[in-house]
Amino acid sequence: MPFFYGIDYTYVVYVLPAIIFALYAQAKVQSTFARYLEVPNSYGFTGAAVARSLLDRNGLYDVEIQMIPGSLTDHYDPRSKVLRLSEAVYGSSSIAAIGVAAHETGHALQHAQGYAPLAVRNALVPIANLGSNLTWIFVIAGIIFGLPSLINIGILFFIGAVLFQIVTLPVEFNASNRALAMLSGEGFITKSELKPVRAVLSAAAMTYVAATIVAIAQLLRLLAIRNREE
Repeated sequence: MPFFYGIDYTYVVYVLPAIIFALYAQAKVQSTFARYLEVPNSYGFTGAAVARSLLDRNGLYDVEIQMIPGSLTDHYDPRSKVLRLSEAVYGSSSIAAIGVAAHETGHALQHAQGYAPLAVRNALVPIANLGSNLTWIFVIAGIIFGLPSLINIGILFFIGAVLFQIVTLPVEFNASNRALAMLSGEGFITKSELKPVRAVLSAAAMTYVAATIVAIAQLLRLLAIRNREE
């Protein structure tokens, strides 16, 4: 029996190229973030100040801003209406910091305005978690017991995880577009700073593209395994 749960030909053919691209995307976002973390914005705004101002200008006074540890751990929690900024973003007045802060503010605006793709993504979270946790249990059991039907159940679970990644793309792209529009349109950056802010957000977006490619590659691998076992 092939080494179906580790590195076999299906992993090399389908997943390994996607993993390599994901590693490149991660290195790209880290290097771009680090580069522009050293470049101060012209007006001296901190990430927290930009987020608070943008939230207030859009009437989101009830959204709290918190500082959290870690690097690139910034996120918006729609359940508690809390915008969490990493230490490197919260108090920094860099180009990278205000770009990330505005991006996360974009997610808060999406939530407040009922942005449909965000609602769909949030609804897919439990399905995606199930897919990530249960897929390989069914796939391995199907191979051990010679039951392709179990593999098919595992694939159905994983399809939910893939859909979550796909729906995440428009959510993230829209948040970045909102960030660029707000920063440039409301006087937080100069015209010359628009390009570096876009570079930071584009690099971050690449990681979501990479995650989607990895998920699709994993799905193709599962289908190949299923076809091999039939």
